[in-house]
Amino acid sequence: MSPDGSVKKCKVRLVAKGYSQQPGVDYHETFAPVARHETIKMLIALVAHKGWKLYQLDVKSAFLNGVLKEEVYVVQPQGFNVEGEEEKVYKLKKALYGLKQAPHAWYGNIDEYFSKRGFFRIPREPTLYIKHGESGMLIVSLYVDDLIFTRNDENMINEFKTDMVKKYEMNDLGLLHYFLGIEIDQNDGGVFICQNKYAQSINSKFKMENCNLVMTPLVVNEKLVKDDGSGDGDADAVQYRSFVGSLLYLTITRPDIMYVTGLLSRFMHRPSKIHLRVAKRVLRYIKGTMEHGLMFKKNDSEDIELFGFCDSDWAGSMDDMKSTSGYCYSLGSGVFSWASKKQERVAHSSAEAEYVSANEATKQVVWPRKILEDMGEKQDMAAVLFCDRKSVIAMSKMRYFIVEQNTSTLNITTFVKQWIMKK
Repeated sequence: MSPDGSVKKCKVRLVAKGYSQQPGVDYHETFAPVARHETIKMLIALVAHKGWKLYQLDVKSAFLNGVLKEEVYVVQPQGFNVEGEEEKVYKLKKALYGLKQAPHAWYGNIDEYFSKRGFFRIPREPTLYIKHGESGMLIVSLYVDDLIFTRNDENMINEFKTDMVKKYEMNDLGLLHYFLGIEIDQNDGGVFICQNKYAQSINSKFKMENCNLVMTPLVVNEKLVKDDGSGDGDADAVQYRSFVGSLLYLTITRPDIMYVTGLLSRFMHRPSKIHLRVAKRVLRYIKGTMEHGLMFKKNDSEDIELFGFCDSDWAGSMDDMKSTSGYCYSLGSGVFSWASKKQERVAHSSAEAEYVSANEATKQVVWPRKILEDMGEKQDMAAVLFCDRKSVIAMSKMRYFIVEQNTSTLNITTFVKQWIMKK
């Protein structure tokens, strides 16, 4: 499928009736890991910063390469029965599409091949592989049957393509332009990603092509509750869940709708017509911002800097008085990771709510730092986290002082005196 919606190639496959398989009898392992969207965006940010290019390979009939460990039998396909032996069945040596264990078998096959070819699998991201050569480095990210890769040495690219074509039947798609519904534009200035086509399909799906545009996805200071008492009745739950599910996938490249989408997802079990009206307002906002996305620019500096921002409201949820945390992290020039989530406990002050948000953001930064280290972009300095609350910054410094000086047993007077002297 192309970004404009046209079909490049139609495929026909023999699909097994996997729904008839019994767990523990016909299969044991089913699922295989896939790349996180944060990993893909972080790789795009790194490529833009370095001035490299991203390429894509597509494995034809990937699941057919998976070697089965269990004994699996299938009946003869209709129209292809062997005359005189209609009662016999086929024993499969390799997986078919539809089998429960097909994804796991395919991942095991290509993981073994990468290991033999000298690739190192990053333990914190099982779908990310790195190969170090004499003249450079090759990075490969696997998402089922799609492979995206980049390098700092052209010879490694050509060698990798040749090896993959020999091992598997591949489609060389060249530069990465369209991946998982994300449109990618690579140019000399950097990399721009968006979901323009997907946003258009959402508006068409819910008959919102001719709607009036709005400038914001949510009315300022609007509060939503489970039981709004409007008397309008409940909305169509199936339609509402489809609304929210579509918006959640759009947040891959649209952090501007992350908060309102997370807010709407709290009322999936019993949405009201007011909740549906707010969801439609988001589509009206998307209608006027179809081409919005993320731009990762090329940076002249050699080092790539990881930094983030965090914030929180206080008692924003009218149902349980819990606060909402939000954070985002940038790598170079564009954000690649963000979240908006209701806190687990009720904060007794706005400072506590902000501190919880900073704590969640701090835990999140550990993962990308480890991934960057494995990619050869180790962050020597601590990642900077920006917070607009002075009391939270002061509490964070005090906590750091306790850990650094091991003064957890000091009385509070002695502790405050030493902390002031340290400042």
